[in-house]
Amino acid sequence: MNWTGTKTLVTGAGGFIGSHVCEELVRRGSDVTAFVRYTSRGDPGLLRLLDPSVRRSLRIVAGDLRDQEAVRAAMRGQQVVLHLGALIAIPYSYVHPTEVAQVNILGTLNVLNAARDLGVTRVVHTSTSEVYGTARFVPISEEHPFQPQSPYSASKIGADALALSYHMAFGLPVSILRPFNTYGPRQSGRAVIPTIIGQVLYADKIQLGSLNPTRDFTFVTDTVAGFLAVAENDKSVGQALNIGHGQEISVGDLAKRIMARIGKQMPIIAADERLRPERSEVFRLCSDAAKARQILGWQPRVSLDKGLDKVIAFMRDHPDWTKVDRYEV
Repeated sequence: MNWTGTKTLVTGAGGFIGSHVCEELVRRGSDVTAFVRYTSRGDPGLLRLLDPSVRRSLRIVAGDLRDQEAVRAAMRGQQVVLHLGALIAIPYSYVHPTEVAQVNILGTLNVLNAARDLGVTRVVHTSTSEVYGTARFVPISEEHPFQPQSPYSASKIGADALALSYHMAFGLPVSILRPFNTYGPRQSGRAVIPTIIGQVLYADKIQLGSLNPTRDFTFVTDTVAGFLAVAENDKSVGQALNIGHGQEISVGDLAKRIMARIGKQMPIIAADERLRPERSEVFRLCSDAAKARQILGWQPRVSLDKGLDKVIAFMRDHPDWTKVDRYEV
């Protein structure tokens, strides 16, 4: 696909991954409409941090995914839809499961209906490795059973099923991208890597939840490359595709690795308030991205150490990015 002049709608554009997707699409010459969640402050989210020349190239539209008319209006005239909009925080889903279900399931339904009615040529729906729950086998392929261990996970399982159903029932050209633990500059302080880095840089101890769960981290530019590769490849239609390194590291070892990168040692504390309910904790995630390699030719390019160094540099430049004195839900 030649992205130059392609009209592309990105939902969740003000979020961490969405802002990076918009940035890359502009670089490739796409005509980007960035759908962000409305606030009375007129806040475009993380798009505010983009280079002004990039930001000026975006058509920023504020609304709510639960409002079908707002979604339809934003999508009118678009060729490609990259649907990243969602409520993603697992701890937040324990407190507000109804809102999470409404945004993630009803919001996705609104996107699919609008895309079907308006003749969009490609929809890429964003899934999550959390749909798999704790690994029953590793590495985790797309054949792994779903396990809804949190309201967030359940909402994404439902959204994924809707997306595939619209391909099967209506022929909508939908692909599903399933990233494993994306990280990078601009990621929220509620995520584990900026949480650890912020505490190592600006606190005297590291407070985390369980230290034993393992995760498979993918740098954000590799995830963005996955989104664009899926949108470009006709063989991805009707498919769900994992992207991840296939390398797992425990939360405790991750903290030690970050301390080593920064050159600072401090105690690591498992704080009760940060623990997930025992049956909700996902203890092991490690991806099998063979399908993405075969269909898309996708490969991760950024090593964990190189990626961590980029986030450390960003957070040195933004010392107030995380709230090291409290738990961010």
